[in-house]
Amino acid sequence: MTFHRSLAASLLTLVALAGCDTTPLNVLTGTQASAVATTSMITPLVEKRETLVATGYAVISVQNHKNPAQQRLLAIRASKLDAYRSLTEQVYGQQLDATTTVADMTVMSDTFRAKVEGVIYGAVLVSIAPVGDDTYETTLSLDQNVVRDLRSLYLNQLAARRR
Repeated sequence: MTFHRSLAASLLTLVALAGCDTTPLNVLTGTQASAVATTSMITPLVEKRETLVATGYAVISVQNHKNPAQQRLLAIRASKLDAYRSLTEQVYGQQLDATTTVADMTVMSDTFRAKVEGVIYGAVLVSIAPVGDDTYETTLSLDQNVVRDLRSLYLNQLAARRR
């Protein structure tokens, strides 16, 4: 029964959104521009910043190699990937899946899963530095104009998939 309700809700949402019109992100008429100005209160904080900055971390000693120099290189690579993941979360958001099981008014289990998916290009490597004795930190930045391009490309790709 729950499956049928979910299916019906999904179909209803799809039908409701089928009539929606899309507007390119970079082309706004005078009316649309004033509407955007009046809704600045709900604009995400990400939109208000000139650049996005993301930091990634990785521990050296847990890297899967016996050679200490290779472990450091792997940690640098892992910290860079972690920073890219963080940038991707800021640009596209995160998909969260959470499940909580309650029995006798007591939480028996609480499970969370997060997923992020997207393409990042144009990121600038700000720094790679050791932090303490066993960690590397990588910082990347991404210009807001590139963020708008990435989001526009992503929305166009979603629209093409729906056709």
